[in-house]
Amino acid sequence: MSIVAVANAQKKTSGAIQFENTIDPAAMASASGIQLTDQMKARMPSSSKTNFELLFTATNASYMPVEETEDSNGAGGGGGGMGRMMMRFGGGGGNREYYYTFADKSLVEVFDLNDTTYYMPSKLTLSTSGPIGSFRMGGGNPNDTTKAKPVAPTIEVVKTDSTKQILGFTCHQAIVRSTRPIKILDMDKNVVEETKIWYTKDLGFDFSPNPNMWTEGAVLAIEGRGNSSIAKSIEYRNVSSKDVTAPKKAKLITAEEYKTKMENMMKRFRQNRPGGGGQIRAFGMN
Repeated sequence: MSIVAVANAQKKTSGAIQFENTIDPAAMASASGIQLTDQMKARMPSSSKTNFELLFTATNASYMPVEETEDSNGAGGGGGGMGRMMMRFGGGGGNREYYYTFADKSLVEVFDLNDTTYYMPSKLTLSTSGPIGSFRMGGGNPNDTTKAKPVAPTIEVVKTDSTKQILGFTCHQAIVRSTRPIKILDMDKNVVEETKIWYTKDLGFDFSPNPNMWTEGAVLAIEGRGNSSIAKSIEYRNVSSKDVTAPKKAKLITAEEYKTKMENMMKRFRQNRPGGGGQIRAFGMN
């Protein structure tokens, strides 16, 4: 019996967890204080879903999409869609792969850009830019010095006594509250966003499906206004170390270098647009 107990304990140190990510772009825009016209809403998918898989061992994990994004307006598959665009540029999934090392809470983000595969080192953290801090839409000149620059939101973490069962694990709730001042029709307003994080310490490792939305433990659900990432199933099985190790052929890029590269790409995009000078629409989840 003792041999069986040891075998079961070892078996539960590796396996796979399936996650489902859901995005409602219109609801996300509303949560960010953006007013959308009926025409703009009609062009948006009412929802976009993507499935992800977390493979884990006793020391490492990998998190990546397992199938194409599909949205309710049929813009999924090879067609893409706004939901996929938001996730690709904003992190937390999309076409990116994440590799976690539990010992120091480090991770490596792997992605393709301009026909080159890059890897970007990072850490599990709570983004100070807010749940939807980089979500912005609209025209105008981003270099216009007469307009006030966006103000960084104030972030508050509230740990509650609420718990719920996810995959048989007792998960505790942490609410991330982001307060950001904006100006709408010459009126100053505060946009308050709340994101619920449900985490458990029963799995014995630290993880989040959105690496920039983590407080502690293994996050099994993130619930925001118009977006969510929820664990749907778990299977304990052997996982090869190769499946949770970042590819060695990728090229190193730092977060600063990546930011500069993306800014340059967006600048070229604006210059090549008919009329030029307009601001690119950018979407983010961080």
